[in-house]
Amino acid sequence: MSTRKTNYSFIGIAFIILVFGIIFVPKIIDRITGNDVTRTESRSKNVSTKTKGFISDLMFLEINGEPKQVPSFSFVNQNGDTITNSDYDGKVYVVEFFFTTCPTICPRMNRNLVQIQNTFSDFKDFGVASFTINPDYDTKEVLKAYAENYGITNPNWHLMTGDKDALYELANVGFNIYAGENPNVEGGFEHSGNFALIDKNGFIRSRKDNFGNPKIFYKGIISEAEKEDEDGETEEISMLKEDIAKLLKE
Repeated sequence: MSTRKTNYSFIGIAFIILVFGIIFVPKIIDRITGNDVTRTESRSKNVSTKTKGFISDLMFLEINGEPKQVPSFSFVNQNGDTITNSDYDGKVYVVEFFFTTCPTICPRMNRNLVQIQNTFSDFKDFGVASFTINPDYDTKEVLKAYAENYGITNPNWHLMTGDKDALYELANVGFNIYAGENPNVEGGFEHSGNFALIDKNGFIRSRKDNFGNPKIFYKGIISEAEKEDEDGETEEISMLKEDIAKLLKE
């Protein structure tokens, strides 16, 4: 009697397994074939740099616990067009402050930026924002000639001029990149040689330093070819290129 019951139990279990296989196995195969399982796993781990919502390991500059965004601005570029911060929405871009008659660091900074421009020439969502700190001299015509002389071809590279107070406010407060007039220095102006890196949503981004804090800025004067300057400072253009590439994937 117990043997007969055992046989019935085995038959019942076998029947359940058969039914499960008929109903559910084809559905599982369809999901795998349709990449449903793979897509869910990729979303949860944020593995693919191609997916919307991917965030790189670059840090946000935070002020009072809030990520710092580029402030609103409106200036005129080398083509006479009004350019605002909204024109850079959806683009990764580098920010610099310069002036066209600068006899020292500006030529080096802009040669480095032209090299970066050429590296990312295939990317329509990459740009540069160059703000003059000598708007009285740097008219749109002067900026146009400067752009042509340096080989600036990226349509998203705007050399901008406008109200002096607004430009200095943007530099010193908006980006915390020093700029000022000084009749005692060569050229009559002094400013930082650093670049700021901005993501597609207008946030200031950078990699970590050796202490785990955001670098904030990238040294723009020393070229990749030079590797380091006479003071032993190493170049950061290669580092900037790497980080631009990361943000372009976000």
